[in-house]
Amino acid sequence: MNTSVTPSTDSRLIAVVGATGNQGGSVVDALLGRGVRVRALVRDLGAPAAQRLAVRGVELTVGDLTDAASLDTLFDGVDAAFAMTTPIPGGTEQETAVGIAIADAAARAQVPHLVFSSVGGAERESGVPHFESKRRVEERIESLDVHHTFLRPVFFMDNLAGFSTSVEEGQVVVRMAMPGDIPLHMVAVGDIGKAAAAILLGGTAVEGTSVEVAGDSLTGEQIAQAIGAHAGLPARYEALPLEAIASFRDTAEMFRWFTETPAYQGDFAATRALVPDVLDFPSWLASSGWNPTASPRM
Repeated sequence: MNTSVTPSTDSRLIAVVGATGNQGGSVVDALLGRGVRVRALVRDLGAPAAQRLAVRGVELTVGDLTDAASLDTLFDGVDAAFAMTTPIPGGTEQETAVGIAIADAAARAQVPHLVFSSVGGAERESGVPHFESKRRVEERIESLDVHHTFLRPVFFMDNLAGFSTSVEEGQVVVRMAMPGDIPLHMVAVGDIGKAAAAILLGGTAVEGTSVEVAGDSLTGEQIAQAIGAHAGLPARYEALPLEAIASFRDTAEMFRWFTETPAYQGDFAATRALVPDVLDFPSWLASSGWNPTASPRM
C-alpha cells in the first residue's frame, strides 16, 4: 500500500469510520487519491495501522465507537462522513448498537451527508443476521434528520482469497455451500471505496437514495475456472451441502439466501457510473497480487 503523504487539493474534510480496516481503508485510499482531507477515529495513536494513516496525512482522533463523545469529536465540522459496521467481534446486536450510535452522532453534528455502507439485500428481509443488523441501522438513519445515501455492496471478491479456495494435487479447488450453476454478484473492496468517494464528493445520481454496487456476476464453476486460469492450473468447483457449514449460523443463512434467487441484485450500470474502471473478477485477480498456490490447504 502507498504510505506517502497525499497533498490535499480539496478543502473539504470527510470523516471515515473503519479507516483501519479493509473497506474503510479503501475509502481513505480513494479520498486521498482525489486530494481530499480525511479524519479517522482510532483507539491507539501508536498502533501500526494508525501510524500508517498518520504518515499519509490523515487527521486522527482517539476514541471508541461505543463512546458518544468520541463520535461527536469525529464528526465535528466535517463536510461528509462515511460509516460502516461489522458484527466482528461483538456480534450482530452490538453491530446494530454501534451503527445506531454512529447515526445519532451524525444527526447531532448535523453532518451534511452520511454515506452508510450496508449490504446488498439489506432491505429485502433476507433473514441473514449480519444483513438484518445493518438494516436496523439503515432504519435508524431513515428516522433521523440527516441527509444520507446507502451504499450496499454485494459479495466481496477479496473474500475468495481468504477462504473457499485451495490448491490440491496441482488443481485449484473452490468449495462453497451453493450449487455451481447459481450466479453470485461480486465486487472488489477497492471499488467500494471508489464508489463511496464518488458519492461523498457529490454530484452523483444516486445521492440521497441507495445503490447496490457490483462488478461481476459469476457462477461457482465460473469462479473456479477464473481462479484456475489466473494460477495457470486446472480447476474444479465443489458444491458443499448447506449442512456442512450449519454450525456457522450467519454464514449458513447467507449461503441459503444466495440460492433463493434473485438474491443480490447489483446495479451494474449505476456502479460503472460511479466507478468507470470497476473491476470484473478476472481483472481483480490480475491486480490483487494474490497467488492461490500460496494459500494453505483447506
